[in-house]
This record gives sequence, structure tokens and C-alpha cells, in this order.
Amino acid sequence: MPAEPRQPFIRNIAEVPWREFPDHFGGALSKPLVMPETAGSRHVDYRISMYQPMAYVKRHKHKVQEQIYHVLEGEGLMELGNTKQVVRKHDVIFVPPGIEHSINNTGLEDLVFLVITAPATDDGPAA
Repeated sequence: MPAEPRQPFIRNIAEVPWREFPDHFGGALSKPLVMPETAGSRHVDYRISMYQPMAYVKRHKHKVQEQIYHVLEGEGLMELGNTKQVVRKHDVIFVPPGIEHSINNTGLEDLVFLVITAPATDDGPAA
């Protein structure tokens, strides 16, 4: 049976509920704007995240996925491999596959950032 055709859409961010995904802690919330389960996307996962002060995602790595983080508001600590760096508004972070990483809100206000991930799933051989 052929897959159902994907449909284009326009969706306002207010229509998408906040979720705390696995391995996200302390109020590390995301709105899954475009991903396989919400849009049928095959090549990209696009979400906005809002981490409350002290919220974080556990250190992890992806087998084949690349990620881009674009900080819109706030301040946090980004770990990339063995490097730790403060990130703030207008910083853009690129994470290739196989690199352990995490982001923590170390500031006093919400840390708000976009996350673009491709491909949409991490299936496949290691990088």
C-alpha cells in the first residue's frame, strides 16, 4: 500500500503544545513544529525550544543526524565534545553526527532557541 501523500500546511506556533521529550529535564520544553509525527516530514525535524533556568538536555550524540541550534533569547552553556562555551542571542551552533553534546540554561531567564535536525530520524550506520 503506498504511503499517504504529505500535505503542505501553515501552522501558527501557538497551535502546537509544549512537550518535554525524553532525556530533557527541569522544564526543557519544545514545540515539535515539523517532524515525522506532526508533519510527515522525511528529511527534517524543526522545533523551537524553551528551557527554564537550570533546565537541560542530557549529553548525547547522533549516529547520522546533523543539528543546528539558533539561540533567540537567553543564555546557556553548550557542550560540544570536550568544549564548553557560553551561548547567547544570535549564536548559531552546528553539531555534526557523532559529537556528544548538551545544552543547559545557566542564565536567569528562559533560554529560547530553534533546533533544525536532518535527517528527521537517526536510523542508519554510524558516522
